[in-house]
Amino acid sequence: MVRALPEILEHHVAQGTAPGILVACGRPGEPLAYTSAGDVSNDAIFRIQSMTKPVLAVATLRLVHDGRIALDDPVDRWLPELADREVLRTPDSPLTDTEPAHRAITVRDLLTNQSGYGMMTSESPLKQAMIENRTEAGQEPVELGAQEWLDALARLPLAFQPGTGWRYHHSFGILGILLSRIVGMPLGDHLRADLFEPLGMLDTGYTVPQDEAHRLPAAYRHHQTRGLVQIEPAAAGFYVAPAPFDLSHAELVSTASDYATFARMLGADGRHDDRVILDRALLEQLRSDQVPASAKTDDSFFPGFWDGMGWGYGVAVETSGPHTGRYGWSGGLGTDVSVDPDGSFRLVMTQAEMGPQVMALFREVLA
Repeated sequence: MVRALPEILEHHVAQGTAPGILVACGRPGEPLAYTSAGDVSNDAIFRIQSMTKPVLAVATLRLVHDGRIALDDPVDRWLPELADREVLRTPDSPLTDTEPAHRAITVRDLLTNQSGYGMMTSESPLKQAMIENRTEAGQEPVELGAQEWLDALARLPLAFQPGTGWRYHHSFGILGILLSRIVGMPLGDHLRADLFEPLGMLDTGYTVPQDEAHRLPAAYRHHQTRGLVQIEPAAAGFYVAPAPFDLSHAELVSTASDYATFARMLGADGRHDDRVILDRALLEQLRSDQVPASAKTDDSFFPGFWDGMGWGYGVAVETSGPHTGRYGWSGGLGTDVSVDPDGSFRLVMTQAEMGPQVMALFREVLA
């Protein structure tokens, strides 16, 4: 028997999945419906982490539509730091065992996580080098400003030839810096003017204003013996303005209401009210699998990720099973968005680090 949504959320709060859980559901032509359990408010501002990726994908495709960039443009036109790349002969090779890149990294490579940069899933010289130069990805906020981060990343070889493999995350940090260079302003300013204000996403950005900091919940990690352990305080910490450095490579904060507006736009074939936000043909590319089978290797991400799954532009796409065509993505502190082919969508918002408990919550809510 399938449990009702309130019962699912209450169960997960009771068993310690998260102190508070907020779910927002929407369907075409219907108002947003909230369901919550535990210590959470509807207007909370969440650290959405990798749910930033779909936002950057839409921002990029808007520039593509306007002719300011093309999907197959080499990024070193704007990012000379990434010209003339060296590539490891295998992802686990010593850092000196390289060959020249066969071609430049393109915008499309960034959108599809195929640039050659990304998280290493096994111990290797490259993974160790990323840890040492502070470019290794994790749940913690970025340690370096955008330029310093890009410079550090550019000193490392690629894990594979551009377009031939798949590794998660770093391509979108590069993409954020690329967008800021193309538009000639801090990325947060561009996103606010070009996307957030037209959509009415007024609480979305790279930082929380100090006078709104009370809406930022604490963030938690699951400890093997101690249960939920606080890793970031409520109403304080890295995400409270002012930003410590340029965050063009970093990740956003948002509310359930704001992100639901974004998801509703995607579900409405790229339209918001009477305005086209994203061209439908480009949206079709975003929500279609763009990664060839040869790049979907077992070592590219966590085990089983590619079973019935593909990757579009900034989103995972279900390619088989009962929810074929559903697309969306999660954030590392327990947030998730999914959009179905009929335009309905669902958000799950917590501030508990991703792990088995949070993944189980997602599966039950999205069943």
